[in-house]
Amino acid sequence: MPKVRQDAWSHEDDLLLAETVLRHIREGSTQLRAFDEVGDVLNRTSAACGFRWNAEIRQKYEQAVELAKKQRKEKKRSEAAFQQPVAAIPKTHSDPVHREIEAPIEENNEEILDLNQVISYLKSLQKESKSQLGLSSKLQELEEEKQELLKENEQLHTQLNSLKEDYQAFISIMDRARKMTMFDDQEYMNKPFFRMEKNGNLEHLAK
Repeated sequence: MPKVRQDAWSHEDDLLLAETVLRHIREGSTQLRAFDEVGDVLNRTSAACGFRWNAEIRQKYEQAVELAKKQRKEKKRSEAAFQQPVAAIPKTHSDPVHREIEAPIEENNEEILDLNQVISYLKSLQKESKSQLGLSSKLQELEEEKQELLKENEQLHTQLNSLKEDYQAFISIMDRARKMTMFDDQEYMNKPFFRMEKNGNLEHLAK
């Protein structure tokens, strides 16, 4: 089942991660296995658990980590002493030799572990970067479309204002024409009308 990403780490999640890592250190296992185990429980990726441990939690458990490493060394010494007879390897030579051999091995394990974590984390960042790049491109397209719509809206607004001016001019012309027509009718109504009688006189006719 694919693991889904969660947004926030709770205190219980951090505590589980710390306890699991410390247990793996004491038992001689690797932190990477601890991250895998916690990731299965919390449904997170191993890289996310490793990043959380190194960025937020490890500094709070420095003393506990050192104590776990000491317990791991003691466990290895006890196992080595149990498996090999004391007479075969004198004690005066065994402890310094084991200390000289164990230290570089532990350092190498830590370096390999950190490198694996970094590679996993960089891969996850690469995927997120590609996703963000796609979103950035889409955002740019939407911004360009927005600017085009704003220009079209401005042009339409200008055309609307021009139509309003033309309409006002048309109304004004119609109003003047109506007034002129009324004036001509009034003038016509006020003109006198005459009729010529048979005897040659002009008779004023009432309207």
